Amino acid sequence: MRRTRPGDRAGAPAPSAGLALDDGAALLGLPMWQRVLPVGGAMAIVCAADLLSGQDTYLASLMSVVPPLAALLLYPLEVVVSSCLGLLLMVVLTRYDGLGDSEARRLFEGTLVAYAALTVGAAFISQARIVRTRHLVAVRTVAEAAQLALLPSPEPRVGPVRVAARYVSAADLAQIGGDLYAVVDTPYGVRALIGDVRGKGLPAVRMASLVLGAFRESVYDEPELAGVAARLDRSVARHAATGEFTTALLVQFEPPDIIELVHCGHVPPLRVRPDGTASLLEPPDPWVPLGLARLAGGEPQPWREHFAPDDRLLLYTDGVAEARDVDGTFYPLADRAPELIGSAGPDLGACLAAVHADVTRTTGGPLRDDAALMLVTWADPATER
Repeated sequence: MRRTRPGDRAGAPAPSAGLALDDGAALLGLPMWQRVLPVGGAMAIVCAADLLSGQDTYLASLMSVVPPLAALLLYPLEVVVSSCLGLLLMVVLTRYDGLGDSEARRLFEGTLVAYAALTVGAAFISQARIVRTRHLVAVRTVAEAAQLALLPSPEPRVGPVRVAARYVSAADLAQIGGDLYAVVDTPYGVRALIGDVRGKGLPAVRMASLVLGAFRESVYDEPELAGVAARLDRSVARHAATGEFTTALLVQFEPPDIIELVHCGHVPPLRVRPDGTASLLEPPDPWVPLGLARLAGGEPQPWREHFAPDDRLLLYTDGVAEARDVDGTFYPLADRAPELIGSAGPDLGACLAAVHADVTRTTGGPLRDDAALMLVTWADPATER
């Protein structure tokens, strides 16, 4: 499910348009004096270098650095004004250094023509940069609005369960894709879903929306978690293109210390205990992804696990499970997550941020695939409403 590089807050996709967009938008919001300061500094350096080198050395032509630098930092009118000031300083320095012969004068005249061309080009580049940055900011705003509609942030507490979620995009600009999660408090208990649609782009977004809609509807109607999985499978099979499917893991929380799980081709969750030990909750009877049950026959079999009050359950997609370092080694989630989650304290969002930061640090950069993470634990009974 390749799409965008989040980046990056708990319960939402990580902003991912990269430095080009983030820095460009930040520059648009800076006060003028902060944007002008580097350009003014360049002028001052050229003037100082020319004056200190004496009249025998001609360095005034270095003032040609002003228009390109201004194009990266300033608005078009500011580019023109700063370039004119640079031109004036270049003329003053030239008079200070003196022009000895006609060849030197012709060289100076050529420098003036080149400087004027640079100024015009810099103004056009500045305008194009501003238009593009504003366009990308608008695209990101629309993407974030779409994400909030499709994949809203879960509440920090859902029934007797505390929750934090995080979405990390792998490609520029996109905020949503085929990874999905949801937590719903139903008459049958709190039920959670994490899934990963095969594919990318708009078809993956459409299928993720369908799966989430079917989940949010069926969890209120189906008394058994396996029934919810069957409903999701039928929905995916009905609407997916040939060969498309969705991996999923469903969890039902049964206070005070039991969880029921249904596996549909997804990576196993990681249970982290307070003592720092962790174990992958492998299904005793693995099942096929959603949309493929008609090919396998039968139905998924739920299983139950002990989930103590201080345990934490990390649900994730293959963007994390299949992350690799530069040598091709898979990220050791089961080894690293307990320490990271334990050191981050009680804030579940901070725990997910620590895990994501460690994954990107290990892989040496942004993830190559989208990733969704969700961390759940029992709420403190003392805080029950």
